Amino acid sequence: MYSLDGYGKMIADRVRVEAYAEALRRTIRPGAAVVDIGTGTGIFAVLACRLGARRVYAIESDAIIQVAREVARTNECADKIEFIENVSTKVTLPEKADVIVSDLRGVLPIFNGHISTIADARRRFLAPQGVLIPRRDTMHAAVVEVPEVYSRIVAPWEQNMLGQDLSPARRRAVNDPTKMCATPGQLLTKPQILASLDYMAVENPDFRAELSGPAEREGTGHGIVVWFDAELADGIGFSNAPGAPEVIYGSMLFPWANPVPLRAGQIVCVKLEAKRMEKDYLWRWSSQIEPVNGAGAAIRFEQSEFGGAVFSPPKLYQTASNWVPRLSEEGLIRFRTLELMDGAATLQEISARLALEFPQHFAGGREALAYARTVSQEFGK
Repeated sequence: MYSLDGYGKMIADRVRVEAYAEALRRTIRPGAAVVDIGTGTGIFAVLACRLGARRVYAIESDAIIQVAREVARTNECADKIEFIENVSTKVTLPEKADVIVSDLRGVLPIFNGHISTIADARRRFLAPQGVLIPRRDTMHAAVVEVPEVYSRIVAPWEQNMLGQDLSPARRRAVNDPTKMCATPGQLLTKPQILASLDYMAVENPDFRAELSGPAEREGTGHGIVVWFDAELADGIGFSNAPGAPEVIYGSMLFPWANPVPLRAGQIVCVKLEAKRMEKDYLWRWSSQIEPVNGAGAAIRFEQSEFGGAVFSPPKLYQTASNWVPRLSEEGLIRFRTLELMDGAATLQEISARLALEFPQHFAGGREALAYARTVSQEFGK
């Protein structure tokens, strides 16, 4: 979920917006049916109308869809756009689409439900001979020398003003990938292709890739930087590669546990893996830096976002398969609220029951009503 300022920054990204706009110009034909997944403020839905689309299905689960509705009315396109406030995987459309447009990536295409959403939309929404925008994303990686970025990650834990040993926090910090922008001069190895995601075929949301190669020059390796090249339509795309015009995505640094001095020709091997969890991905990266001229032992790092997470042991115990759970007071209140949402009672009536049954939790009807409204927004229809 983005703030309005976040949506504004995406619109202000001329490289991204102009590339998408040109892809739509080359793709949409008069009378076309278009699906815009994650429509946001609706700018691509409005553009599709202006390019001759007969009908646009603008799908957005965030409240920003209200702004999109107003934008459509202001631009005299509201009669051609059907706004659907939901996630696309829960939507059924009355017709197949000639064009599906979306930008559901984060810093990388391996992000939240992006791949699963595109695969579902392709199967259920796209007409035969229909077009997907984007068409393909190609991911690249290289070893990178970025002392300033690395310092921002570790310096608070290595140089704290109270002189305390904060190494437990540092160990976690270097297991957390971070957004950054790199330059070509910071790369220590030649870029290698990790994967090419063909959205007309991709199904598996999980990701696994390897890269191996020599350092091109002497320097200090701080981790692996990953970026992608987007192909939207024939000859149309953009990139967040080092040296490319800056786009909102940035690129992703997978930091090493410690900086490693490298000599030209020294071999670096890295395995990257992303496993789709319930809502997002869990990244793991394994690195092996071979010794110079075979003298000495290789340097090895095994890192993952799991290693960067902060867990409470009592909470962790509650995820064990043999744990016997009981509802907490908050769980009981949530359960009762959902039970009262039977399609017959108003929120006012529901909140009155909650205040009566849980007086120790709600100071009065106003607090109970605010609680009921929150649950209604999340689970009601």
